[in-house]
Amino acid sequence: VAMALLAAWLLASSLRFMLVKVGEPMSAACVFQGEEDTRNLYKEGDVVIGGLFPVHYSPRSFKPSYQKKPDCFWNFLSFSARALRWTQTMAFAIEEINQRRDLLPRLKLGYHIRDSCDDIPVSLRSSLLLVSGPPDLNANSACRGVPRPVSPVIIGDAASGVSMAILRTLGSFGIPLVSYFASCNCLSNKKEFPTFMRTMPSDAFQIKAIAKLIRYFHWTWVGVIGVESDYARFAIQLFLEESSKYGACAAYVHFYPVLLSKESIADLMQTIRGSTAKVILNFSGESELQTILTECRRQNMTHIQWIASEAWATAKSLWGEFQGLLTGTLGFAIRKAEIPGLQGFLTRGLLVRAHQSPFFAELWEETFNCKLNVSLNRHVHSDAALSRRPCAEEEEAPEAVRSDYSDVSQLRVSYNVYKAVYLVAQALHDMSGCTRGAGEQGICSSPVSLAFRPQLLHYMKQASFNMLGEQVSFDKNGDPIASYDLMNWQKGPDGSLQLVKVGFYDTSLGGEKELVINDTAIWWHWGQQVCPVSLASCTPGSRKATRKGEPICCFDCLPCTEGEINSLDCRRCSVETWPNEAQDHCVPKTTEFLSYHGSMGIVLCTCSLFGLFVTMAIFGVFVAYRTTPVVRGNNMELSFLLLIFLSVCFLSGLTFIGEPTDWLCRIRYTTFGISFSLCISCILAKTVVVLMAFRATLPDSRVMRWFGPAQQRASVFLCTCIQIVICLIWLTTRPPLAVRNTRHHSSRIILECVVGSDVGFWSVLGYIGLLACLCFLLAFLARKLPDNFNEAKFITFSMLIFFAVWITFIPVYISTSGQYMVAVHIFAILASAFGILLCIFAPKCYIVLLKPEKNTKKQMIKII
Repeated sequence: VAMALLAAWLLASSLRFMLVKVGEPMSAACVFQGEEDTRNLYKEGDVVIGGLFPVHYSPRSFKPSYQKKPDCFWNFLSFSARALRWTQTMAFAIEEINQRRDLLPRLKLGYHIRDSCDDIPVSLRSSLLLVSGPPDLNANSACRGVPRPVSPVIIGDAASGVSMAILRTLGSFGIPLVSYFASCNCLSNKKEFPTFMRTMPSDAFQIKAIAKLIRYFHWTWVGVIGVESDYARFAIQLFLEESSKYGACAAYVHFYPVLLSKESIADLMQTIRGSTAKVILNFSGESELQTILTECRRQNMTHIQWIASEAWATAKSLWGEFQGLLTGTLGFAIRKAEIPGLQGFLTRGLLVRAHQSPFFAELWEETFNCKLNVSLNRHVHSDAALSRRPCAEEEEAPEAVRSDYSDVSQLRVSYNVYKAVYLVAQALHDMSGCTRGAGEQGICSSPVSLAFRPQLLHYMKQASFNMLGEQVSFDKNGDPIASYDLMNWQKGPDGSLQLVKVGFYDTSLGGEKELVINDTAIWWHWGQQVCPVSLASCTPGSRKATRKGEPICCFDCLPCTEGEINSLDCRRCSVETWPNEAQDHCVPKTTEFLSYHGSMGIVLCTCSLFGLFVTMAIFGVFVAYRTTPVVRGNNMELSFLLLIFLSVCFLSGLTFIGEPTDWLCRIRYTTFGISFSLCISCILAKTVVVLMAFRATLPDSRVMRWFGPAQQRASVFLCTCIQIVICLIWLTTRPPLAVRNTRHHSSRIILECVVGSDVGFWSVLGYIGLLACLCFLLAFLARKLPDNFNEAKFITFSMLIFFAVWITFIPVYISTSGQYMVAVHIFAILASAFGILLCIFAPKCYIVLLKPEKNTKKQMIKII
């Protein structure tokens, strides 16, 4: 309220002073209604260009007593050497133009520069003084009818909010305002601000650049903070709209006041600390950021990756105190240029100017931390300023001391000021050369008589000129073509700030080519080379679920289902991959098959080889005792064939071990089917021989004549041929093949053989079962024949074991998978083969080896 009352009083006083008609007789009491202020820079000329620059900032808070007029104009905490350089850039440009013969040869430009203090009341007062003339040049000149050197155009201000306040005050007078640093997109509204132009690109372009920068580094969870001003509010609104196009979300949006109290700074710190966002975008000036960084340092909040708006993207004054927090900062800065001759102009005669101007006196005192002239800086009230020692005459020149004032390595805002002066000069030049009917509304005006005439704005909008290799022109809104440099804050070898260009954004390139970034040149926070991660994500193993009816950035975290990893939507891994233990990325699945190197494979392989060894041992025994009655009396030829085929059965078990291939799958199933068919066919033939042998003992029986050795071999071959035909049909239609099974176990790939045709597989098993049933039936019928000549009961026992094994095998085989299914199959093969081997041949070996007294012809023909 106090500031509003003050602004209203200033406006009324200044307007009252401004509306006094030149030349009208005035009384002796005609005086300037306000305090005289000598803190300005002035140079006479035919046309005096006004300038507003925030040489001071950060006003002290005070409580008005309403007993005396507030003394607040110069009660500011900070002095900006950088802004003083901007003022001198304006003065340099005007002197440079005055020395030229091709630009305004008949006019001499002057300047009237005042401090806006980055504060609306002070800026309004200063702007009114600029357009009404400086009262402190000659206190009673206006009263005597002497015209005051008013400014027909103002170059300023730096802040968007301040510029808007000035425009709303002076806009009705048609006075152009050319800003060098106000970037708010709202100022492009020509209906509200028709007299505004700028050499600073609009925030609309900066926001697009920042949004594309965030998309480039895949940041989807960004904190957004800004000072409570029109500049920050419009910029943040644009950013939220633009970033949503790329899937980025604002973790929070927080506005803080210009004057940060303990409560407001605590609220901001709580917001930052309570979020998982590691990247923070800040829209403010350097003065507000100082307080925030101080608190971040106090609370040891050093994990933040700062994204700077153009307002502080090159503010070197922050580096000395906060370099530990700001290393790695990224920000878009306006185009840089080198202005020839500016360096010498800035440092020439500084000590003389320090004794003449309060601005330069304060610069000298800030540079050397001494007190040069108390009278020049009577409004500086800081404790540090009051306790300074007197400056010695032999102080070294400031150009030898690193200072923002004399630093011309990053001329960005200064270049905008330079362009703004040349814009006005070019418009005045075009106006001077106006021919009848060519001016606005066909009227030509003299630049000397401009005063408050708006014709100058018409020529400024039409201006187009070349400057330092750049073609300067403006669109219909008075905005220049946008071009930014992407700056990275890096620490130099001597500890100084190095603003390194790591990319650029140029709207003239169009499309995806607008943003170019050199990733390898970027130093991230604390000098790291790895880009920080700031994603809108849940904890590993969960996914985002947006809340119905709420913004997309409002979500709950739900657990990911099996086979999914943590991402924006719990992305499912491919069939060949599986989430790792942390569930943050997919890894190749482990492959599983019955290997020779596994414990199960080793056991089964050993059993198969043991069965083969036992079979060969029995074969050797039978060969050694082939002339004995036990071996000869039990169909020696079929016994040898059975032992050979049992050996093949044991070996067929080995084909089921190892990594499956298509050919191995076909071999294992056909070998299994044919080998068992051979074995059962031999047993069937032996059973038939037993029956036929006892049938032949009957009178007049000729059965054995029809079932001799040749017929026995033929029967084995015939029975086996049927199985071979079944296998051939199976192999030529839908043969077995090797597959990578990903269905039974989500985390593993099972390498297995599939049967191809289920009909073929079960036909092979069914035929073996049919032979076994016939064998069992015939053996059961012959079970009561004399023991010494009869092995039918042993065949019966072997078939019972065979049935028990394979009847058990079917449900177990169907219910298992992977290497266990293969192990069940091998176990069935070995168990049935061992059952046949032991039941049929163990009794014979027992007699041959342990009971040789029974292995005689007499014993064999003995009827019990």
